[in-house]
Amino acid sequence: MATTTTGTTTKKRAAKKPVQPLFEAPEWGFDTLKHMHDAIEEVAVGEMGLDVYPNQIEVITSEQMLDAYSSIGMPLMYRHWSFGKHFAHDEAMYRKGAQGLAYELVINSNPCISYVMEENSNTMQALVIAHAGFGHNHFFKNNYLFQHWTDADGILDYLAFAKRYVARCEDQFGIDAVEAILDAGHALMKHGINRYARPGKPNLAAERVRQQERTAYLESTYNDLWRTLPGDQRHKPVDEEISELAEKRGGERRALGLPEENLLYFLEKNAPKLEVWQRELLRIVRNIGQYFYPQKQTKVMNEGCATYVHYQIMTRLYERGALTEGAMLEFLRSHTAVVFQPGYDDPRYGGLNPYALGFAMMCDIQRICEEPTDEDRDWFPAIAGNGDALGTLKDAWAHYRDESFILQFLSPKVIRDFRLFAVFDNSEDPAMMVEAIHDRRGYEKIRRQLARQYDIARFEPEIQITDVDLKGNRRLILTHNVHDGRLLQKADCDAVLMHLAQIWGYGVKLLEVDAESGRTLRKHTAVPLP
Repeated sequence: MATTTTGTTTKKRAAKKPVQPLFEAPEWGFDTLKHMHDAIEEVAVGEMGLDVYPNQIEVITSEQMLDAYSSIGMPLMYRHWSFGKHFAHDEAMYRKGAQGLAYELVINSNPCISYVMEENSNTMQALVIAHAGFGHNHFFKNNYLFQHWTDADGILDYLAFAKRYVARCEDQFGIDAVEAILDAGHALMKHGINRYARPGKPNLAAERVRQQERTAYLESTYNDLWRTLPGDQRHKPVDEEISELAEKRGGERRALGLPEENLLYFLEKNAPKLEVWQRELLRIVRNIGQYFYPQKQTKVMNEGCATYVHYQIMTRLYERGALTEGAMLEFLRSHTAVVFQPGYDDPRYGGLNPYALGFAMMCDIQRICEEPTDEDRDWFPAIAGNGDALGTLKDAWAHYRDESFILQFLSPKVIRDFRLFAVFDNSEDPAMMVEAIHDRRGYEKIRRQLARQYDIARFEPEIQITDVDLKGNRRLILTHNVHDGRLLQKADCDAVLMHLAQIWGYGVKLLEVDAESGRTLRKHTAVPLP
């Protein structure tokens, strides 16, 4: 039997006949990449039983990686000035040595596309393929959030459609007109998603077909002669149609489906003055924003899964003789940097490193399953000593997001290792009070409070469209439910409301209301520019 140390536990595997190293020199070639992928796949799929999409490995330059950064990490992205601004900034910082580049970029698509930099060494290419091509890939394919909220089969074709559609609109209506709509869409993108009511599994291929059908219908029914008629026209203004519909259905709010959390969806369907192509642009921004929604909720789990998987694979390759000692040392140096957690008084500290926390929790779950302590049996009776660490991890990767994962699996040992504690900080009090230390009650409170920090509903404003006066001044009313007294930044709020007013075509008002008492704390208004 061969023995290997993984995280804090020791696991025994059946010894296999040693193989020749996959590489000995740092310079890579395409044949070497192919051999790497096949060897890694043998471990990931054959031994670990990971379920992945087919892999597509793309080798790109550092400049192409910067370009991918600037367009929110997506290939075939449409053009927008903000992407160029991000590219110029990131490139300047990279050339000055003030910031580095990721070794990889992975796309949640089928096939799963992993971008690797040509500057990487052989060892780093193997690490990237294991991390992205199999770790992230397995998580994308199996986690329930990605299964229910994204369309991995259709995203690449949809992006190609979006790029072509935006380019056609620029040619037909002008770059400035298109950018005005995209500016507003990007400003509202975080509020253009369905957070609570899942609209059904997206089908982006069908979305493209529906767009073509909508355009064909409007072109077949449009007749420019109706524009010249003085009296009754063939079609009434959109706002009059909505108003009449509201009266028939017993009220404007009910007819418009208010309250509505998805601001872009409401504007796309109901903004009175938008042209068909403008509504389609909002729909494109909305679909892309919805695609990224699961990633914001699974940062710790996604990176923890990928880091755990690459550590297991690279360790197994070394055991089998497929990696030299020099390659293993290079890998461990990079891996250690990835999972490094700076102290709170370290200039590099920026909160908890999701790679560090995720990897530590994955290794800790393996330890609990294989070598539990009495404390583990008390805290985790369902998994302690079950002997199936990988099965337990796969179940967690499939059925949890960051908040619920931490609430369920953060152990007292990891709390001690990270030296976590909870404090109560009142801005009016000159001193802070430690509320939770390392005892039973303290562990429970620390776990609850840390989990709350990963609840997306707590750090993204809860804003809904709650009313609209279609018969009067057509002003749109929005409500921000304020939690823990955290109001919106006035400058940012005013800027976003101006975009909203431009799209709606009339005035808008936002009320910030205390979620508990219902008391209005502050009001914001905006009117469209003439």
